[in-house]
Amino acid sequence: MEYTFKELKKKTVAELREIASGIEHEAVQGYTQMNKEHLLEAICKALNIDTHEHHVAQGIDKTSIKAKIKELKKERDSAIEAKDYPKLKAVRKEIKALKKQLRKAMV
Repeated sequence: MEYTFKELKKKTVAELREIASGIEHEAVQGYTQMNKEHLLEAICKALNIDTHEHHVAQGIDKTSIKAKIKELKKERDSAIEAKDYPKLKAVRKEIKALKKQLRKAMV
């Protein structure tokens, strides 16, 4: 059966040991003595599963938004030097909105 890291992480130690018993790989040798953290890593290594989740932004152009944020940060720095506080507030608000948009689009 195909497993994902998220599915394996939700399983108990007993269930992980049961899965490991069916795998013949050097990474899972001694699975009966491993705790959940080590067992999870060993199973993922044996089954070639990524041990971290990848977040992908869907429905937006992530690179253009990040470029816009970079430009706004330059504007923010110049507003700080010029002590232009109303502009500084507006720029910070726009940066915050763009970052929120990025976080919302993450799946």
